[in-house]
Amino acid sequence: MALYIDPPLWPAHGTMFSHLISDHSLAELHAFAAAAGIPERAFDRDHYDIAEERYARLVAQGAKAVDGRQLTRVLIASGLRIPARRRSESLDTALLLRWQSLLPDTSPRAETTGRALLDRWAEPHRHYHGRTHLLAILEALETLRTEPPRHVLLAAWFHDAVYQGVAGEDEENSALLAGELLRELVPAAELAEVQRLIRLTASHQPELGDDDGALLCDADLSVLGSAPEDYARYLSAVRQDYAHIAEADFQAGRAAVVRQLLSLDPLYRSPKARSLWAANAQRNLSSELS
Repeated sequence: MALYIDPPLWPAHGTMFSHLISDHSLAELHAFAAAAGIPERAFDRDHYDIAEERYARLVAQGAKAVDGRQLTRVLIASGLRIPARRRSESLDTALLLRWQSLLPDTSPRAETTGRALLDRWAEPHRHYHGRTHLLAILEALETLRTEPPRHVLLAAWFHDAVYQGVAGEDEENSALLAGELLRELVPAAELAEVQRLIRLTASHQPELGDDDGALLCDADLSVLGSAPEDYARYLSAVRQDYAHIAEADFQAGRAAVVRQLLSLDPLYRSPKARSLWAANAQRNLSSELS
């Protein structure tokens, strides 16, 4: 049992903040915080927000100093983490922090690009393909691989950045948008890989040995392996995305999509994704088709 704290890097209220967590229990976390004089209002569901001035003192009192990535890994492993997608009030903040961690030392254009992407993901015609979906994919990537490569994370950010509900065209236009917005922010070879991965999400069929392609595709399809009530919400949101399509036409098109997904062998390429989601995905897709 241990307490962990990351560096004070998160700006708010005119200062910088750290996060304090437990790797074991909220009771342990609350007890440590109370003993250190941290007010209850600093608690945010699975962590305490710690002002910069308290950081050194808490480390001296026994909190283990780690970087932000390690703290996130510890929190996930503890089973105490509240996914950011369940924090509607902090969804934008959670996504912006992830974007900033990808391009932390580049020009102001990096932040402008991140905010422009978030504006796209918040377009009013999006229901399933919105910010919650983006965050869910980023979290699925973190679940499948402790430290996903930056080019895979960037591909996730851009894979539905252009969304008009036209399969193939949306992925191609999203790849072109990535080329336009990332050209001055990442090396050319990395950008080319980002664009390749974006285009791959049109088919979700990476070649054998394409580990990064498999990682992105598995994360993108993770919703198929969700619990029945979450899958029902997913279907409802997808239907809203295609509200302009007549019911009979939508059902015919959706049935074709489901059959194509069921034909993928395997649906998930990585052993971890299969163990997490394959059984539920088979049940959900078969039930929907029938």
